Amino acid sequence: MSTPAYQLPKRRRIYLMRHGDVTYFDASGSAIDPERVPLNEKGRAQADAAGRAFAEQDVRFDRVVASGLPRTVETAERVLAQMGADVAVEIEPAWEEIRSGKPGSLPLADLEAAFLSAFDGIVSEDVRFLGGETIGELFDRVLPALAALREDRTWDVVLLVLHGGVNRALLSHAITAGGRTFFGHLAQATGCINALDVGAAPRDWVVRLINHAALSPLHRDVRNTSMEMLYAQFIQSRGS
Repeated sequence: MSTPAYQLPKRRRIYLMRHGDVTYFDASGSAIDPERVPLNEKGRAQADAAGRAFAEQDVRFDRVVASGLPRTVETAERVLAQMGADVAVEIEPAWEEIRSGKPGSLPLADLEAAFLSAFDGIVSEDVRFLGGETIGELFDRVLPALAALREDRTWDVVLLVLHGGVNRALLSHAITAGGRTFFGHLAQATGCINALDVGAAPRDWVVRLINHAALSPLHRDVRNTSMEMLYAQFIQSRGS
């Protein structure tokens, strides 16, 4: 009896980026509105480098989606410019960053946990980010949009340019083959690239690449998380 022919699974590719670097506090220590902040010089260089990396590998996108916050749109546009690609940047507000409360209104004793607990190891769904959205609420917001993307059969390769917290939710979902366990300790450098392959079955995920930074692929000089550094900046701004 002959062995039945094996049909290789067919999967599509999601490239998932975090926006390039931004400056959340000005020279005087005052906070800049996170919904309006643009890329800084480093962030522009990161976005350009990512675009060159895609171009060098002859990657082509059928769709490009950003959250709509300026830092994601600017990153996506710079990536496409480096590729010479004529693809419109679509907006999906459901993928805006995890929503915070007002850190300035929190008691001093609660500040460190408010900044850091949502990205500390395996995080419970009831944990709030800076007194705002919970991890469970983040999943409730971002996963339906991901399901809708998967249901669209018109694309083979898509680029999503999103945020550190949202990326962790999507990566955690893929790593757990469709689950809701949140791995807060998944590093997401500004301007990084992740690659995920997805099949037709809900659990069919292949995690191909995580946190590739085109300008610093070995992350040699970084030992702290983005939120730890942001918290340090926030404390400094309060004391200035």
